[in-house]
Amino acid sequence: MFTYDCDMTITLAIAAILLVLGHYLKKVFPLLRRFFIPAPVIGGIIFSILTLIGHEANLFSLTFDQSLKNLLMTAFFTSVGFTASFKLLYQGGIAVFIFLLISIAFICVQNTVGITLASLFGLDPLIGLATGSISLSGGHGTSAAFGPVLEQYGLDSGLAISIAAATFGLVAGSMIGGPVGKKLIERHKVEFNNEPDTTNEDIVEGKLTHEEQFIDEHTLFVSLIMLIMAMGIGYYVIEGFKSIGVVLPAYLGPMLIAAVIRNICDLRHVKVPMHTINMAGGLALQYFLAMALMSMKLWELVALAIPLVTILLVQSVIMGLFAYFVTFRLMGKDYDAAVISCGQCGFAMGATPSAMANMSTFTVANGNSPKAFFVVPLVGSLFIDFFNAIIITTFIQFLV
Repeated sequence: MFTYDCDMTITLAIAAILLVLGHYLKKVFPLLRRFFIPAPVIGGIIFSILTLIGHEANLFSLTFDQSLKNLLMTAFFTSVGFTASFKLLYQGGIAVFIFLLISIAFICVQNTVGITLASLFGLDPLIGLATGSISLSGGHGTSAAFGPVLEQYGLDSGLAISIAAATFGLVAGSMIGGPVGKKLIERHKVEFNNEPDTTNEDIVEGKLTHEEQFIDEHTLFVSLIMLIMAMGIGYYVIEGFKSIGVVLPAYLGPMLIAAVIRNICDLRHVKVPMHTINMAGGLALQYFLAMALMSMKLWELVALAIPLVTILLVQSVIMGLFAYFVTFRLMGKDYDAAVISCGQCGFAMGATPSAMANMSTFTVANGNSPKAFFVVPLVGSLFIDFFNAIIITTFIQFLV
C-alpha cells in the first residue's frame, strides 16, 4: 500500500481544492442547494469516499497535519463567542428569551435521547452525543469540532459519526418543518397573518445577518486583533483550569473570553466589527470543515449503520413532537408560534438556513410572520451555538 504524510502546506492545498469542488457542485446540482449542504462538506465527503476506496482496496493511505485544523477550529469558536451579546438578547424581548430557553431545553433533550438509545444498543454513550446536539443543533461546524474531542475520550469514529448525523439532520429538518407547521394551523385553527410580506427580508438580512459596513484594511486589522487576543487570553484560561486539575476543551476559553469582550464593548458603547469577525470565522469554518472531513475514516461506520439510522430517526420524531406540543404552546399558540415551530425543526436538526427555508416556504403559502423571522434567526445564528458548546462540554465531563 502506498502511504503519504501530508504536511501543513499540502493539507491546506487539498482543503482549498475541495472547497472549490464543493462550491462548483452546489452550482451544478440544485438538490445540494435546496438542503443547504455546505460546500466543504460536499468536497470533504467526496474525498473521504476516495480514501475509503483506497483503504478497502489496499491501494493507498494518507495522513494529514492537524495543527492548522485545530487553530482554525479555535478561531471559529472564538468568532461564535463574539456573537453572544446579551444586549441583543435583551433588545429582542421576551419572545427571544423564551425561545432561547426552549432551544436550550431541547438541546438537553437531544443529548438525553441520544445517550439513552446508544446505551440501549450497547454502544458507547458518547455516540449518543454524536447523534445528539453535537450534530443536530450544532450542525457540521460543531460536529467537526467535537468529533475529534469525542475521539480523544475513546470514541474512535467520533468525527465520522458526527458528520454523518449532521448531514442526515440537514435533510430531516428540511422535511419535517412544513408538515409540523401545517398540522398545527389545521389542528388549532389559528388565524393567518395576511399583512403584506415586506418585512421578513429586511429583518433577517438587514438587521441580523448583514451589517452595512465597508471592509477596509483597518476594519480587518481590528477584527483579527480582537480574535487573536481572545484566543491568546483564552489559552491561558484553559491552562489555569488545567493547573487545578480541571480539563476543558481548548476552544472553550477563547469562546468565553470573546463573549466577555463583546459584552464589555456593548456596555461601553464600543462598536464591534461583527460583520468582519463573522466573515473571518466563516472562512476559518470552511477550511476547518474541509480538513476535518477529508481525514474521516468512513470504514469505521459500517458496523454502526443500523443503530445510527435508528437513533437519528427517533431524534427526528422527537423534534417534531417537541415542536408540536412544547414550542407551539410556550410561544403563544398562535400563527407566529406555528411558524416558529416550523423553523425550529430546521435549525435544531441542522442549520439556521434550513429554518429560514422552512419558514419562507410556509409563510409564502399561509401568510407573513415578522415575529418568527426575527426570533428564530436571532437565536439560531447568534446564541444557540454558544450555549450548545457549553452544554455539550458539560455532558462530556459527566460521561467520562
